Amino acid sequence: MFANDCLGELGYEATSAAIFMAGTFLSFLVEYLGMRFVSWRRTKSSGKQATDGEIVKPHEVEGSSEPIISRETTSGSNVGTMRRAQTPEKLSVLVMEAGIVFHSLLIGLTLVVAGDSFFLTLFAVIVFHQAFEGIALGTRIAELPSTKNTTDSGSHGRPVSLAFKLCMGLTFALITPIGMGIGIGVLDRFNGSDPATLVAIGTLDALSAGILAWVGLVEMWAHDWLHGELAYGSVARTTAGGCSLVAGLALMSLLGKWA
Repeated sequence: MFANDCLGELGYEATSAAIFMAGTFLSFLVEYLGMRFVSWRRTKSSGKQATDGEIVKPHEVEGSSEPIISRETTSGSNVGTMRRAQTPEKLSVLVMEAGIVFHSLLIGLTLVVAGDSFFLTLFAVIVFHQAFEGIALGTRIAELPSTKNTTDSGSHGRPVSLAFKLCMGLTFALITPIGMGIGIGVLDRFNGSDPATLVAIGTLDALSAGILAWVGLVEMWAHDWLHGELAYGSVARTTAGGCSLVAGLALMSLLGKWA
């Protein structure tokens, strides 16, 4: 969008990369502040405060088995050790869905305003693209602890109702058609060569890319391979996961040729 001749030459060539970075930082900021807020609530509700020379019982963060803070006394000196608080599972999934939903809304809008010559190609690509995103998001939603199975919820966070899970799935299912509806509504006034339109769509696309980069690398890749089941999975499970990951990268790259 920013390379379009109708927009002219950009004063700053890395505009899209800068907006991409802003989207990544925005995702990080939302998740980090959410984690700190949940940690603060849990600590406040426990009614316990850390004091010098006192060993404080771990304050469990929702969705984590690691304490927020631990203070120990060693050889007459007080040593404060900050322990990493993992992001609550529910918050992590919500951040993931927010990024995917924002991206899917833009996809629906783009599909309508792309024009008849690109509609069939984009439609086929988006069907596969949304299917893969739906599988990824649906798997993460399904992994949230259910209210019907609270025996081991202490290690995964507070249980989530089935209605909440269905609402999350329904939101993803409807957001692309909603984007298409918005596109149909503005189609008569849409001018793909207007500089303001190019800047607006280009900015939203770059911001969406940054959000999706965070979702893909942190919420999914690092979550599954560094902190999830695959971190200590069997050879067969790890091999299958690795082959699926590489196949997904290759297939999505192929779809990017037309998208």
